[in-house]
Amino acid sequence: MTTPGRDVWVAPWTGEWPADDRDANFKSDIVLYAQSDPLTTLDNLGSAIGVPVGGLVHYVLARWASAGSAALLEIGPSMVNRMWEQVEAADASDTDAARLAAFDALKQMLSWLRLPLDDV
Repeated sequence: MTTPGRDVWVAPWTGEWPADDRDANFKSDIVLYAQSDPLTTLDNLGSAIGVPVGGLVHYVLARWASAGSAALLEIGPSMVNRMWEQVEAADASDTDAARLAAFDALKQMLSWLRLPLDDV
């Protein structure tokens, strides 16, 4: 539900962060996209389909913000936990052999999840 009268200023962000920031990859991606103007695309799309830009912005944000939850619902929490256990075990061992074993285990799990898609 939207909050009446709530305005958000859409502006690119090009901030800095420490090298050990756990969100550095995400922040780097934010900076990468700061170079483009998404409103140009939304203006054109809105004109083409007859939807106000504000409605499109709301849709894009809501869809993106809920994507993680939707993926979790599709895969299921037990599978996510089983996959994460492989990563944690490899991190705890801190060896190339453990990382390769985790990669192989994740590959097998993903191939099992993809099985229904192979027939499509």
